Parts: sequence; structure tokens; C-alpha cells
Amino acid sequence: MSNEQKVAIVTGASQGIGAGIVKGYRDNGYVVVANSRNIESGADSGVVAVPGNIGDRDVARRVVETAIERFGRVDTLVNNAGIFIGKPFVDYTVEDFNNVIDVNLAGFFHVTQFALRQMLAQRHGHIVQITTTLVDQPIGGAPSGLAGLTKGGLDAVTRELAIEYAQNGIRANAVAPGIIKTPMHAPQTHEFLGGLHPMGRMGEIQEIVDAVLYLERAGFVTGETLHVDGGQHAGR
Repeated sequence: MSNEQKVAIVTGASQGIGAGIVKGYRDNGYVVVANSRNIESGADSGVVAVPGNIGDRDVARRVVETAIERFGRVDTLVNNAGIFIGKPFVDYTVEDFNNVIDVNLAGFFHVTQFALRQMLAQRHGHIVQITTTLVDQPIGGAPSGLAGLTKGGLDAVTRELAIEYAQNGIRANAVAPGIIKTPMHAPQTHEFLGGLHPMGRMGEIQEIVDAVLYLERAGFVTGETLHVDGGQHAGR
């Protein structure tokens, strides 16, 4: 395979938004190294599955090494893997805290370090975080303290990385979704969840994919958090 073919790494890639992002990059001619805990190789030879918990540094190293060994480069890293636990802050357990920190922050830290080293050697690359609009606009009656703690950190570090590596040809951006229609939301909840958005509906997976691909093409955009949330971040 030519080293000129672009390569994307996508975490949390087995279903929902992550699977949609994998398809989006494949449709645009990228090969993809896809990671999630239980992901399996499929019929598409342009998608290389690397299973495991991205919060494990050895797994993160293996994901990036697979991209380099198979394809010789890493053009884009999409940090999509995440855990959401909604409950009152005082009800979170230490286990809840550790699980969310492990995936949302440690997973980002490990795989981004390894990918950045390759991007620095190439002098180009793009890093995208999937955060949440709750970072900017919490919803009364929908407690999400650990999401704010961890995804808020990803939102902030996106801007820091954008400035730190702007002179190295590396961009960093984020997409902040509202509530997206994925398998994690039962159909009977869709009407209620849609009503939490000023536009009156849930988002679609493809709308998040479109946002990620916009940022991919927008070469003069870095340090940006693109809200795809039906107006939630603007207030209620």
C-alpha cells in the first residue's frame, strides 16, 4: 500500500458515533486503525481492528504502532472513546470515578502522546476530540459532574495542543455533541431527549461525522470546539 494514502486512528470505534466516523473516513479514502474494547476485524481490508481498553498504555501504544507498521504514518487521531455516567455528584463511587478517568482522560493521554510523536516526525497531523456540549451548558435535572470534569479537560487541552503544535503543522480541534441517536438511548426515550434541545430533536450520528470531516478539511481551523447540539450551548 502506498505511503501516500492517509491514515486515521479512531477510538471507541465499534458502534454508534465511532463506527460512523470510521465509515466517514473510509468513504473519503482513508485507511483506518479502529480501537475499542471488543472490536473485531470485518470484511473491509481498509479497517484494521486493534481491540483493548485505550486507557491501558500498552493498548494505546499498540494502536499507534499498528498504524505506523502497516501504513507508515498517522494523519488523524479521533479521540472518540468515552464513558458517560449521569448521577448526582455525591452518588458517584470511586469505581465510577476511576472508570471515567481511565477512558476519558487516560485513554486520551496515552494514545495522543504516541500519535503526536509520529505527527511531529511527519510535521503534519490532526487531532480531534469528541467532547460534549454539557461542558458549556449543563442541563438542570440531568447531573453529569464526571462528564464535565473529564470532557471539560479535553475541551481545554484541545486549545492548548493547538497552540503548542501550531508551528509543527499539527492541528487540534473538538466536536461537542448534544444527545445523539445511538444504540445507548432506548427508542422510548427519544421524544424526551429530543425535547432537551432548542431544535426539538436528537442529533443523528451522520451529523457528528459531518462535523469531524469538516474539521478534517478546514486546514486553517485549529483550537476550535464545534458544537453540534441543536442549539443547546446557546442556552435555554
